[in-house]
Amino acid sequence: MTKQSLFRMTLAILLAALCAAGTVAAADLKIGAAEALSGPAGQYGQSIRNGFQLAADEINAAGGVKGNKVVLQVEDEQGKKEEAIDVFKKLIFQDKVLMLFGPTLSNSAQAADPIAQSAKVVVFGTSNTAEGITSIGDHVFRNSVTEADVLPVTLSVAAKNAKIKKVAVLYGNDDVFTKSGYDAFKKALDDLKIGVTTTETFAKGDVDFKAQLTKIKASNPDAIVLSALIAEGAPIMVQARQLGINLPFIGGNGMNSVKIFDLAKDKSDNLWVGSPWALSSQSKENQRFVASYKQKYQADPDQFAAQAYDAMHIAAQAIGKIKLSGNLEADRKALRDAMATVSWTGATGAFKFRRAMGADGKPAGYDAQQTAIVSVTRGGKYEIKR
Repeated sequence: MTKQSLFRMTLAILLAALCAAGTVAAADLKIGAAEALSGPAGQYGQSIRNGFQLAADEINAAGGVKGNKVVLQVEDEQGKKEEAIDVFKKLIFQDKVLMLFGPTLSNSAQAADPIAQSAKVVVFGTSNTAEGITSIGDHVFRNSVTEADVLPVTLSVAAKNAKIKKVAVLYGNDDVFTKSGYDAFKKALDDLKIGVTTTETFAKGDVDFKAQLTKIKASNPDAIVLSALIAEGAPIMVQARQLGINLPFIGGNGMNSVKIFDLAKDKSDNLWVGSPWALSSQSKENQRFVASYKQKYQADPDQFAAQAYDAMHIAAQAIGKIKLSGNLEADRKALRDAMATVSWTGATGAFKFRRAMGADGKPAGYDAQQTAIVSVTRGGKYEIKR
């Protein structure tokens, strides 16, 4: 080897070493998601998983977050509190994810979110709307707008359009979400001075609602206010129509899913729901999301897919604000601080967080600040109403 060749080889080695010393290798960003993929709540959880995956694929196709690939790890928590707790522990302590999404139901969130709060890991709910979730602590975030924020708008628009003066109320009395929805409905009805002809209850797993519906029919309301998960809510609508009750139903977050058309079929008309998202929203962000979702999954998205899709992009924006150190504890803390500062305009419209208050009156977690859109079902589709 000549002196010149040796010099060139030595120079190349030195340059390579210098480049390597100044470069941080791209890493996988492990993000956990605890969602109900099976059981009655699976109808929400599967849509949520699809929304997450669609967004993650888009982010990675565009180069990831600062060159780092998003790796989504989804675990089935079955819509059960005990399973959600176990999945949270696995993802946080065994799989060492940077942050968590989920769980699907508010019941499960109340049980499992304290695990993430105690471990100082961001937990981001995309479908939890019951009161009190974000009061758990300052690592708890959600982009699912609370029932207390949405239901008054839904009621007001439905009452104006359908000329509603008095309603019957039907709610699940053994679930955090449906009970919270009932409380929000009750306050909104009082504020709007809409009378209540009767209040009836049911439990998760019930299949026969004819006794409650017969009492409701006899009370002669103008509409039925329904706080239910879709597993019970769809059969309630079917049985009501079978009894000749063709009144409007005014539902909460649990009824806002395209699954209502599969489960209630031609009995699904005249259901009023509110959400920051609507399938027929003409914003360019939503139209792009809907087209991408339909191309990938051969089906229309629902509110839960849209909120999950936006949540993944919100998380990516937050991760992009921090300098990843490789120290998991430090990176988790930096992400929590960055998350609160994110603003995003996506499928569900303009979004930012607002600080929630804890039970002790001190600042706690972060709620969604968005405007609700009210829709009514007609012929297997949602129509936006104002």
